[in-house]
Amino acid sequence: MRETFRKTGPESALDMFEAEADGLNELRAAGEVRVPEVIDVGVLNGQAYIDIEKLELEPTNRDIEQRFGEQLAALHRHTQEQYGWFRDNTIGLTPQYNELTNDWIGFFRRHRLGYQLELAASNGYGAEVADLGERLAAKLPSLFEGYTPEASLLHGDLWGGNWGAVAGEPVMFDPAVYFGDRETDIAMTMVFGGFGRAFYEAYELSWPMAAGHEQRLKLYQLYHILNHLNLFGRSYLGRAIDLMRSLL
Repeated sequence: MRETFRKTGPESALDMFEAEADGLNELRAAGEVRVPEVIDVGVLNGQAYIDIEKLELEPTNRDIEQRFGEQLAALHRHTQEQYGWFRDNTIGLTPQYNELTNDWIGFFRRHRLGYQLELAASNGYGAEVADLGERLAAKLPSLFEGYTPEASLLHGDLWGGNWGAVAGEPVMFDPAVYFGDRETDIAMTMVFGGFGRAFYEAYELSWPMAAGHEQRLKLYQLYHILNHLNLFGRSYLGRAIDLMRSLL
């Protein structure tokens, strides 16, 4: 019998696990980067669960990082006409709304930056971030002059803890899938220390980044830093403020 890895939670977590399963299946269908197979999702004895293929992870190296950069660029070439996704999901434990739209700036302003800023205000950080956030939201169009991103298939939460190697090949897991600017995935790889140089060099050779990406990477990192502020507390406040000031 194949070994499986099970996550469990309260019955109310079923929708979150179903969204994770849909995300893994979406990435798996693209066929570019290995992801664990979904075995089952459901409720048992009052607990929600998701069963996925158990991965025997091994250390990565430069060659694996290079392949991962190439494969991620190939994944990002899977596109659709609209930004968003067919369903909402979560980023960590935070709701992530994926309403389909043709307007990337509006999507990011409302469902990414704006939503996290609203959460920050409700969590008591309004005085520190409200004015900066309002000014940044108004400035968003200037960060996209001459650049209209394709609606690329994204992992959505691609930090160093959500990928590894199995049998010498890259594998990624724990996604927060939607279709959006591919730079958002690259930005998340840099939030907690970054990946190896071989990863970025291989990605850049496969699909070079567009002009102005340096500032947009900060913008997309801000989304995740605000999410960590809202999930884990004030230790992320200074970094969020620094990023907003830098963008302004």
